[in-house]
Amino acid sequence: MQEALCFSSSTAAALPINSPVFHRPRNLPVPVSKAIASTPKPLLLKSPANGIASSPCGDNSQIRELLLYLDSLGVDSFSCLTSHPPLISSPLPQVKSTVEYLISLGLSIHDLRRVFPMCPDLLTSSTAETIIPAVDFLLREVHVKAANLPYVIHRRPRLLTCSVDHQLRPTLYFLQGSIGIEDVAKWASLLSCSVENKFIPRIEYLQKLGFSDRDTIKMFRRFPSLFCYSIEDNFEPKFDYFVMEMGRELKELVEFPQYFSFSLEKRIKQRHRMCVDKGVCLKLPTMLKLPEGRFLERLEVCCGTSSPVRTSPLWYRNCDPVIQIPF
Repeated sequence: MQEALCFSSSTAAALPINSPVFHRPRNLPVPVSKAIASTPKPLLLKSPANGIASSPCGDNSQIRELLLYLDSLGVDSFSCLTSHPPLISSPLPQVKSTVEYLISLGLSIHDLRRVFPMCPDLLTSSTAETIIPAVDFLLREVHVKAANLPYVIHRRPRLLTCSVDHQLRPTLYFLQGSIGIEDVAKWASLLSCSVENKFIPRIEYLQKLGFSDRDTIKMFRRFPSLFCYSIEDNFEPKFDYFVMEMGRELKELVEFPQYFSFSLEKRIKQRHRMCVDKGVCLKLPTMLKLPEGRFLERLEVCCGTSSPVRTSPLWYRNCDPVIQIPF
């Protein structure tokens, strides 16, 4: 019966107008074979972002092969699929090409188990059009050493999914020209960040706190990791404590912007209170960078000696005269 319904237009034209085919009741039920009724529905995935189910653009056998391949590498395929649904339609040869190329760069299977869940976009990016140009850029223009390339990718795999012309190169020029960072290779992970959405807001925030334009740029040049810190969760609480509780001057942060890299609760507050209890005022690097044992030893030395003379490297003129023992 189905074959009778699937005739071509040319066949229909050859039939007489009073043919039984044209007088078939429209509401006549068409029997469905058991084979068609029992055909399994295609695999559906739900995107964690919107919860909308989507049907993959390939048959179930291709999807199974992709999942089995990722599982054979020890990659969390479920995590990759839920965070990046387009992976479901990615051809297996393309995925294998990406894996083989990354391994040729020096990444291990263990590295891939971390890299792909961090950036599943890598699995759907073109090796020839996106990944290889990004690698060439890192080696030739950023001057990342080939031996260090696996570490750079392991730390920031998203670099390999960025456009060289629209993302990587403009950010490189900003870091080199506007900030004055000479060796960007040490901070290659920053190249995947947005200048407009990430860098500029942090620069403007420090300027609003009272730092001059020159000192602000100097802080980012000395410690580029500042670009990665949250304004609300890092800059604001640590700066408030620095000014309100510690009573320090801004120029100390200009000289030691690494202050923002230390935990406020576990390092800054604890050591500042210990210094206050001992009546000692240490320079920020000495107070924060020393291991716990050496820090305690330094406090005992300060408490058991008199104030250093002005020509001593232990002298620190910014502290209150009563507790001038910083080193």
